[in-house]
Amino acid sequence: MELIRPRTEHLDGYLDALRRGWSPNTEHVGFDQAEIDRVVGDPDRFLELCDDPEGRGDPIELADGTRVPRLPGLTRWMWDGEFAGSINVRWRPGTTDLPPTCLGHIGYAVVPWKRRRGYASAALAAVLPLAAAQGLPFVEITTDEANVASQRVIEAAGGVPIERFTKLESSGGGPAVRFRVDLGGPAA
Repeated sequence: MELIRPRTEHLDGYLDALRRGWSPNTEHVGFDQAEIDRVVGDPDRFLELCDDPEGRGDPIELADGTRVPRLPGLTRWMWDGEFAGSINVRWRPGTTDLPPTCLGHIGYAVVPWKRRRGYASAALAAVLPLAAAQGLPFVEITTDEANVASQRVIEAAGGVPIERFTKLESSGGGPAVRFRVDLGGPAA
């Protein structure tokens, strides 16, 4: 498995995963027609926003319908000859702080039919240098308290739990754990 920058030739695999019920948004439950519409409606714009280091894209709509400004971010896809999942890094320039509506600097999701192959662990390890390149001395990653598999992925990357909390309803609600992964940079 390798991380790739999404390109036109990869879109069919991404759309296939969406049509099979997978979503890159772990707070989304069920078929993600809105994501399919974004890709099909303007594939060039969709791909452009996969590398958006200035956060120039349209606002993000949260699970409760709230719209918030888009953060700068980079998205990469897990690829093993076909689409296997996505991982993204997001940040606010000049600070490690994130708005309360953003649960962490990194988010990832593997398609169900490719889980338990180590793809999330490999993707997280591979994306940490991208986060460091943005000047982040550490990243915070949040997972649901019940998602033991994701907690193991984060811990394997050096993540240390720093907080247990209840997610805002706009982020799906429920108990969660926030981890911090040191990237070796100067403390912010």
